[in-house]
Amino acid sequence: MRNLIISAALVAASLFGMTAQAAEAPAAPYVELTNPVPVAVPGKIEVVELFWYGCPHCYAFEPVINPWVEKLPSDVNFVRIPAMFGGPWDAHGQMFLTLEAMGVENKVHAAVFEAIQKEHKKLVDKNEMADFLATQGVDKDKFLATFDSFAIKGQITKARELAKKYEITGVPTMIVNGKYRFDVGSAGGAEQALQLADKLVDKERAANKAAAN
Repeated sequence: MRNLIISAALVAASLFGMTAQAAEAPAAPYVELTNPVPVAVPGKIEVVELFWYGCPHCYAFEPVINPWVEKLPSDVNFVRIPAMFGGPWDAHGQMFLTLEAMGVENKVHAAVFEAIQKEHKKLVDKNEMADFLATQGVDKDKFLATFDSFAIKGQITKARELAKKYEITGVPTMIVNGKYRFDVGSAGGAEQALQLADKLVDKERAANKAAAN
């Protein structure tokens, strides 16, 4: 009887240890979306970065992510989407979408970040935006006309809908191929976030090849 009691105690202890190990197992650094979101360019693996010009973490991510974007293979499509949670988020998001529509976003993106993060410019009023952007070579009148255009309103609606579908709660957040969501914090850092993005891109590429065979 004593041996049975000892055996039972050992089994219980072993089960407890297994349970404790399971509880301590690290969570996956990304979330797989229940409802995948269609990509912008069919046939390409999409990587999305959701950001805000007023976010210091997004600003710190810039010198890490930009060189990575420049080296992406041709089968990967990188997309920036402004997160719009109201107030200055909306103003800055509308500015980004306007610059993107004008085809000058790549030329002034860094300057806008610097103005807001380092020079502490608010850039929440469209006229203030236009005056600053004029110093960067952006046509003031064209910017103001585009800013209030019907096309930009449509892009704002689209950006908000995508953020909702991605179920984001903060920035910077990355989405790979409309399926996997993670942020710099959950990935363990900026470099780790891009390494994770690479792994998920590879995973999607392998899945595409398997489906084609």
